[in-house]
Amino acid sequence: MPLASGLWQHAAVLTTRLITPGDADVLADLVVGNREFLASWEPVRPDSYFTLAGQAEVIAESLERSEQGLQVPRVILDEAGAVVGRINLNNVVRGAFQSASVGYWLAEEAGGRGLATAAVAEMVSVGFHDEGLHRLEAGTIPENIRSQSVLLRNGFEQYGYAPRYLSIAGRWQDHVLFQRLNEDWAQPDEHHGPP
Repeated sequence: MPLASGLWQHAAVLTTRLITPGDADVLADLVVGNREFLASWEPVRPDSYFTLAGQAEVIAESLERSEQGLQVPRVILDEAGAVVGRINLNNVVRGAFQSASVGYWLAEEAGGRGLATAAVAEMVSVGFHDEGLHRLEAGTIPENIRSQSVLLRNGFEQYGYAPRYLSIAGRWQDHVLFQRLNEDWAQPDEHHGPP
């Protein structure tokens, strides 16, 4: 539900959880069933990506990056708790930067119900409160108005425009860049780490 501040507050129901190896079946079904829908918003993927083995490999790589502190890989859940997409904090950088990039996809049939907005809100909380980050960023191709709206509802602000930023759908495409800062972030002391 929208708040007076213009930010979005989702229900007190979890909309994401840590990805597990057991999610490979449902994710393989989702990427196959949504291959055409997601093609405009994603990098070109090899055919192996759209298999059970391919999704198992993607999950294993994500969990390895998670163990290294480089990624927070999660799945997006619908109102019944079924997996309907993925959301990650990618490229987690510590030190003086304390930042990560938010990336997600949602199955076509799950769109328009506020699930992406709720999942991004939850990941903002994970990034700022659980991970102690100072900054989250995200980028979309200019035509992806729905994702831009999700980011704006979650307090992200547009801060830039990057020409030919990322190869999406087989060609280098411009991206609108967004960020959200953790205004409550405090410099960690050398003994206790991030707040």
